[in-house]
Amino acid sequence: MQFTRLGRSGLTVSRLCLGCMSYGDTTKGWHGDWLLDEEAARSCFRGALEAGINFFDTANIYSGGTSEEITGACLRAMARRDEIVVATKAFGVWRNAPNCGGLSRKALFAAIDDSLTRLGMDYVDLFQIHRWDDATPIEETMEALHDIVKAGKARYIGASSMYAWQFAKAQEVARANDWTRFISMQNQLNLLYREEEREMLPLCADQGVGVIPWSPLARGRLTRRWGECTVRSATDSIGKALYQADDEADRAVVDAVHKLAAARGVAMATIGLAWHFTKPQVTAPIIGVTKPHHIADAVKALDVALTGEEVAALEAPYRPKWPTGMGMPMPAMDKLSITG
Repeated sequence: MQFTRLGRSGLTVSRLCLGCMSYGDTTKGWHGDWLLDEEAARSCFRGALEAGINFFDTANIYSGGTSEEITGACLRAMARRDEIVVATKAFGVWRNAPNCGGLSRKALFAAIDDSLTRLGMDYVDLFQIHRWDDATPIEETMEALHDIVKAGKARYIGASSMYAWQFAKAQEVARANDWTRFISMQNQLNLLYREEEREMLPLCADQGVGVIPWSPLARGRLTRRWGECTVRSATDSIGKALYQADDEADRAVVDAVHKLAAARGVAMATIGLAWHFTKPQVTAPIIGVTKPHHIADAVKALDVALTGEEVAALEAPYRPKWPTGMGMPMPAMDKLSITG
């Protein structure tokens, strides 16, 4: 495993991050029938740790909070707390009631306390805002995040999926008030969605912010031939909204990934992840793992050095897209009950 610093911070993380949205109770939340319960998830955590992964990402709304419960239970049993980096997120509505979501001071303090309860931990290493909150002044959000860090409940803070001007504004508000600043940006980035290359990636490079992309394999679309279906692709409503089944440019990209993977003798997932490591701003793609070979394919990507010609062939079919992810509202949580 390779390791690096997250942004300009002193925090050391593996070049791959295990995304824990795949683990949870299928009866809670919106994720579908592809989730793994705790018993099944244990092998994934064990495999990740044995591969050298020390970075784990979840969120309070994943599977009604049960993702955090499984993540905490597995890591407490398998890892030393001082050796791993645990990240979670807050913003999504966890109950259909006032103040149960968003980035107000009240909501953030409730969210971090509840997340720590579900994780069974005294602190998280990285506490991230899941989306931008138009209803709350950014000054209130940044001060609350600063106080959460100073209270010892989080070591660092990060952000996810917003416009570059919003991220720049938040960072400037923190700087001007001598509050804690974000060290990371978790945004959507993959060969099928490269809009972040326009503004967010250059901003992060300039400001020394680490980039930890979500959906680095486009929710599995870069791991299989075009048109092949899985349980997740059939039931993942968010994935269907993010990536269109009839996009010919996307199909050409997938075909290019398949062609290069065949030439290299590796899995398509390996090529899709190797592309991320050609971007100097990217610290650690967040990988979803539900089968043992997913970890092996991901780790191989660290040793695949793509040539300039290969990168050009992968990127050539891409066509600009309307920005998605940052403006997409969280799924309705009115039927969701988060434990803790």
